[in-house]
Amino acid sequence: MADKKGEFSGVEKAAILMLSLGELEAAEVLKHMTAKEVQKVGQAMATVGGVSREQIEAVMGEFAQTLDKQTSVGIGADDYVRKVLVQALGEDKAGSVIDRILLGRNSSGMEMLKWMDPRAIADLIRNEHPQIMAIVLSHLEPDQAAETLKCFPERVRADVLLRVATLDNVPPVALNELNEVMEKQFAGAQSSKATTIGGVKTAANILNFVDTGQDQVILGAIGKVDQGLADQIQELMFVFDDLAGIDDKSMQTILREVPGDRLPLALRGASPEVKEKVLKNMSQRAAQILKEDMEDRGPVKLSEVEAAQKEILSIVRRLADEGTISLGGAKEEMV
Repeated sequence: MADKKGEFSGVEKAAILMLSLGELEAAEVLKHMTAKEVQKVGQAMATVGGVSREQIEAVMGEFAQTLDKQTSVGIGADDYVRKVLVQALGEDKAGSVIDRILLGRNSSGMEMLKWMDPRAIADLIRNEHPQIMAIVLSHLEPDQAAETLKCFPERVRADVLLRVATLDNVPPVALNELNEVMEKQFAGAQSSKATTIGGVKTAANILNFVDTGQDQVILGAIGKVDQGLADQIQELMFVFDDLAGIDDKSMQTILREVPGDRLPLALRGASPEVKEKVLKNMSQRAAQILKEDMEDRGPVKLSEVEAAQKEILSIVRRLADEGTISLGGAKEEMV
């Protein structure tokens, strides 16, 4: 496993890459290794664990950079990496990974922001133009962007999220200027083409992680400027009560992933429809135990209930991103 600094050995990186590619693609790669190499990588694949999504993307990024330096065949390394990842992960799932690996190399300053504390990010950009703030938030993971957004004054939040929702292609000069703003902290870089970033879906994803109540305040402020846009964002948001509308197979998959101690707490604040959906997709005995657990619990803080619900929603979004479950209808466009 990684050392105290979170660094992986070469064999562990190879194992992570193999596990990320999938069975068929990994098998094709292993065919080109010696028996000793296969043994080492196979052992690492069997023992590596607790790897975060950020660490996986870092390993893939290093792989892409290595290819970029070593490839000498007719096609470029970028094209090769795109084809490999799309074939391994599928078009939708590979899209965000490809952007972070290939486009991220040209926006090193913003990539480094992903390793920073949200409050530190807010301090870094709070005096910048709201459009710059929107570009930065669009580039972060939704939960990190939401935490950063919470650090701004209330009057700023809606303006910034409105700009996130209306972002599209960011010209190279804008990314270069943003890197110049942060040049004391991070290295600048060049970009050869416009980058697709932000949009209504990104805004909805960020709002999904904003505290309950604040999301509606921000949506209300956006609605005063553009009600149609606010409606689009609302439509793409996936909240806890929306679990009542997913199919039974997806719900059963979710329940297998949710820690047993979080479900009773989360259901304390759920609608009757969600409770019914959960109970009908459990065994009779498991449903009875859940009911008794909910009845036996004393009063709990609303913040604890909301935290448990957000934890479950994070699991739901992860499963949806992986293609393991379907959220159905318009909501599926969010993931």
